[in-house]
Amino acid sequence: MNWNSATFIAHLDRFILEHAYGCDARLVAGDTMPTGTSMIEKGEPDVAPELWSNSFRDAIDTGVAEGWLVLAGKVFSDSGEEGFWVPGYMVAERPELATIQGEIEHAGLFRSPEDPSVSLLMGCPSGWNCQISAENLFRALKLEEAGFELGDPGSGAGLAGSLAKAYERGESWFGYYWAPTALLGKYDMVKVDFGSGADVEEFQSCTTQPDCPDPKPTMYPPSPVHTLVTADLAERSPTAIAYLSSRSFSNSFLNAMLAWMEENQADGETAMVHFLSDFGDMWRLWVPDDASPRIVAALAEL
Repeated sequence: MNWNSATFIAHLDRFILEHAYGCDARLVAGDTMPTGTSMIEKGEPDVAPELWSNSFRDAIDTGVAEGWLVLAGKVFSDSGEEGFWVPGYMVAERPELATIQGEIEHAGLFRSPEDPSVSLLMGCPSGWNCQISAENLFRALKLEEAGFELGDPGSGAGLAGSLAKAYERGESWFGYYWAPTALLGKYDMVKVDFGSGADVEEFQSCTTQPDCPDPKPTMYPPSPVHTLVTADLAERSPTAIAYLSSRSFSNSFLNAMLAWMEENQADGETAMVHFLSDFGDMWRLWVPDDASPRIVAALAEL
């Protein structure tokens, strides 16, 4: 999948599965919904290393219950975090901006640079699952009535760029983002409180559904981020599943890794080499003792 944590973890899994366990492993491009749906309906690909399961939890649960899928483990030990965010310096000046009512009352602070007659909530890129939840929450919170429009950044890079540009200039910004990410590790951002708490049932049955007629306010619940595998792979290679079940990262570690990737303009493969070279104390806990020398030897040949 095409965001940095997912590309890093996918490259890491491919390398370890190949060199520690003798798997014939290759990477294929994917995204959350199409990959999960393909695994349920077609049994392929075998592994989704980083699957944010909140977006279609019912389908995953059904696949697990019917024996098609296996949740191998939580790849993010702290779960993922989603929300609408504003810069910390704005909240320091106006503490009420930590709440959605504050954004509504001060909508004029968030004027769209393209159309100053409206205020801007920067949403999710088209095609991402979070686009659905952002659109439903935009309606639930009645932000259009408050003078906001929901912006489409066009891509993950566009979303990150809009946040970084505003922050570096000390300007206003209000929009969707998630952790672990390099930007939320680098910048002091405050997650806006909707005053609703997290209603998991509402979130799963309506907020994440494209045809929800009457969405209600709810905070994003913590997002379980699992490694999803097909039952066929679990049956064929229980030792590989043992690795995928034990391999896990804290948000603080991933924030630092993602910041390193950004600072060094590193792709997923480069990040994999950096991790295997510098964090042996972590990955050696995930593989059998006799596998470590094979990984080190393969790494030396790169």
